[in-house]
Amino acid sequence: MNNILLVEDDLSLVEGLEFSFHKNGFQVDVAGTVQEALTYFSKKRYDLLLVDLTLPDGSGFEICKKVRQTSSVPIIFLTASDEEVNIVMGLDMGGDDYITKPFKLNELISRINALLRRAGLSDSSHTELTSNGISIRLEESRVMKDGVEIELTVAEYRLLCIFVQNPNTVLSRGVILDRLWDKSGSFVDDNTLSVYVRRLRSKVEDDPENPVYLLTVRGVGYKWCVVK
Repeated sequence: MNNILLVEDDLSLVEGLEFSFHKNGFQVDVAGTVQEALTYFSKKRYDLLLVDLTLPDGSGFEICKKVRQTSSVPIIFLTASDEEVNIVMGLDMGGDDYITKPFKLNELISRINALLRRAGLSDSSHTELTSNGISIRLEESRVMKDGVEIELTVAEYRLLCIFVQNPNTVLSRGVILDRLWDKSGSFVDDNTLSVYVRRLRSKVEDDPENPVYLLTVRGVGYKWCVVK
């Protein structure tokens, strides 16, 4: 059974979410503040965090920043605003997905299940992928760069696997979105993918401003180049 930490102070919404989570086989703890959420997280292992952006004692961004110091657990933001600045900020901080209120419970459950599947990504025929000094240990979901472990979110990890498994091949944005989001491209848009690519470059490139591994093919998509 997967453990979810729900961080939300709207009690009417919490009641509906708790019922839906239990119905779908999830164990859930509920925190109503930033401090309460961080206390829960420090004492228990969670498989996913569902975090509201606006909380009585601060922002869901604060929780994401703190969690990302020690963990790559999937994080979905709940937001009452679809302003691009909030969405991009959340993804840049290490969030894996977002959903705008009001939302349909079945869509939220689908997104949660998709993230949990990707978090457990493995390949029975291979245990490790290597390229450009980067090693992806599939059984452990760990990534090493020149022998040093780098921390990736679930989305970044999945995206890197897609590129490394398709070296020197131009992948269109549509193809990437289909593979990244389990054939459910409506869950993400081009802006979101651009944020993920930018974040991934910042972690795998020696000079993110002048990438040599993960290249943009203008008007088409992206290409992972094997250079060493």
